[in-house]
Amino acid sequence: MANTQQVTTLANGLRVLTTSLPSAEATTASFFTGIGSRGENTRTNGLSHYLEHMLFKGTTQRPTAQLISQAIEGAGGTLNAFTTHELTCYWNIVPYEASGMSIEVVADTIQHSLIAQEEIDRERTVVQQEIRRSHDNPGAWVGELLGKATFGDQPIGWPVAGSLETVEALQRPDFMDHMAQYYTANNAVFSVAGNIEHGQVVETAERAFRDLPRGVAATISPATQGLPQECIVVEQRETEQTQVALSMHALPRRDPDRYALEILHTVLGRGMSSRLFEEVRERRGLAYSVGSRISRFKDIGSFTVSAGVTRAQQEEALQVIVEQLRRMVDETVEADELRRAIDYASGSFRLSFETAMSYGQRFGEQLLQDGVMETIEETVASLRAVTAADVQRVARRVIGPRQFAIAVVGPSANEDRLATILAG
Repeated sequence: MANTQQVTTLANGLRVLTTSLPSAEATTASFFTGIGSRGENTRTNGLSHYLEHMLFKGTTQRPTAQLISQAIEGAGGTLNAFTTHELTCYWNIVPYEASGMSIEVVADTIQHSLIAQEEIDRERTVVQQEIRRSHDNPGAWVGELLGKATFGDQPIGWPVAGSLETVEALQRPDFMDHMAQYYTANNAVFSVAGNIEHGQVVETAERAFRDLPRGVAATISPATQGLPQECIVVEQRETEQTQVALSMHALPRRDPDRYALEILHTVLGRGMSSRLFEEVRERRGLAYSVGSRISRFKDIGSFTVSAGVTRAQQEEALQVIVEQLRRMVDETVEADELRRAIDYASGSFRLSFETAMSYGQRFGEQLLQDGVMETIEETVASLRAVTAADVQRVARRVIGPRQFAIAVVGPSANEDRLATILAG
């Protein structure tokens, strides 16, 4: 699918990015604003996510939630949003002939939302139920605990959705102040991908976003490096399966070793051919699910391994995971395994670009957070250039210090035993 990216900066400072996909049947419009939970404080934690809910509750032009959803769904489309630690994104996807309308709907919600107090009060319970749902899912909750164990009491370690208590306390002035400070042209990127023409998108966006204030790009406090003192977090819970998640500080978004880390991640924990899957599940039968994950932020990152195991096998599984991690530090990856990992990483990366949404999301996020965009071919070339020495070097950077955070949700986990295994 041939594609080209073009960027035009509007008079108010909003960057309009398009990815032209002439054969696509769809168009997706995504508004990225450079604020997430990292921009909050202890009182307002969860505000960015809560506000994401509120922007679908009515505008001056479309006073009810139904009118907003009907505009997009009436064309056969879908709309939604998501919040991370560092950004919030509002998106929709429609048949390409409805692209003009889809842009106007996004712009309307960003600039003209009512944020009515009665709707805030009504939605409060919904947001709290979302937090409760996460708590009731041990696999999700262990991730929340791991953020605390890895980063401690700082915004990058707090839950994106906040807590029941912080959500309960938020009121309309909090939302309005947040939007006035962060929902501005210079803190945003508007990314449109699909069967569209750049000039037409720019013309529509100029009209649709004319009320968006210029503002300035958000600044965030640097993350505190190093594990917190309480880097082992255990929540005793009578579940049939114990959730174990192990994490290390890793690399920020633009670190030159990010491609080598991607290959290390692939060798270790991506797919059924990975070392963790073969050793923990296939050879020893210790877990149904096991794998690794990378999180990259502007100035910090994490590398995580997680597994679901029985209470009787949790310590053995953790021991095997730690052994596999240390193998990455001590041994050079063989040529055949390296080639398979590179083929897997570069191939799966290409396959991730099968929809207009994938283009709009990737390049919009890159432009907002990095200020530059990396083409698909550039990324694939960088992955294919990774050597065994590169993988071992990044393993020594990330795993080598042996500074592990761990979170466990389940019955009978013993903090002292866990600490002994990690130190061994």
